[in-house]
Amino acid sequence: MKSSTKKQLTPRGRSDTRHVEEDPRLIVGVDIGGSNLRVALADLSGTVLGKWSASTRETSSPEMVIAQIGKGIDSLLKDSSASRSSLAAIAAGAPGITDRETGVVVATSYLRGWRNVPFQNLLEAAFHIPAVVENDVRMAALGEHWMGAARRIPDFVFFAIGTGIAVGIFANGSLLRGANCMAGEVGYMYLPGSTEQVAQRGTPGSLESVIGGDGIRQQWLEAGKSRAHSKHLTATEVFDLALTGDRLAKVVLDRSAQMLAHAVYNISLVLNPSLFVLGGGVGMSLALRDATEAVLSRYNEPAQPKLIISSLGQDAQLMGAIWLALDTAERRTE
Repeated sequence: MKSSTKKQLTPRGRSDTRHVEEDPRLIVGVDIGGSNLRVALADLSGTVLGKWSASTRETSSPEMVIAQIGKGIDSLLKDSSASRSSLAAIAAGAPGITDRETGVVVATSYLRGWRNVPFQNLLEAAFHIPAVVENDVRMAALGEHWMGAARRIPDFVFFAIGTGIAVGIFANGSLLRGANCMAGEVGYMYLPGSTEQVAQRGTPGSLESVIGGDGIRQQWLEAGKSRAHSKHLTATEVFDLALTGDRLAKVVLDRSAQMLAHAVYNISLVLNPSLFVLGGGVGMSLALRDATEAVLSRYNEPAQPKLIISSLGQDAQLMGAIWLALDTAERRTE
């Protein structure tokens, strides 16, 4: 893969729908989540012409996701007064272990029936354009490196905490994938306080089972067993409640922050990145970031890791997909 510092483009509009004017060639970026699918249409300057989204909760098979992507593309093309013949490339980010070279989604615990899915081939067969598939967290790291909080930073870690946990790693200006495309699967990391049970492929790992979104909710339910009416709250709602002085919520926040801080510190010792970018629905919590920084303040040797929150938010994956689709289109014309 070429260094992602190559293109220094600035999308001029990210949420509106614009009509195609000068260059009719367009690209498509796709973010496939465990519960939602998002599609973006952009021109070759990187300008986002429009976005489309749908739920994947009831329609998460590979074939149904392909059909949904097609529906989204057609809707966006119609709004932009363009046709499928104008498409130059498509890039999609998928959760789980994804082989970038073969375009195969090896395994994911958040999409039913996805095991060794040749998703790149399915996309190319459906839309008759070059396609590329990448892990969604690595895709988000690409987005942050291109347009976000880690712009032009050669060594950083994008730490995504949502339902699951994983990191996207940039080292010496390049995205790190590892020998088996598993670099960054830190949700399987073992730390004091996490479960010692050996995880099976496609199931939450040790760290993820504790401070992933579901793990934090489970912490909250366990902590509240003594209460007559324990509320069912999301992870971020628990953290926000902790800021109001709720004792049990603070216990959950402090435990989550301590485990996250230990993971960040251990990763920093191995990779020595200049920056950690926190993303994902849970990772972007200010309460979690501040509590984690408080723990990290005790670890100053050899250097204290620096934490910031993603500037792209939920658009990080889409922006990474757009960059990768642009790169794919350019490679095919060289």
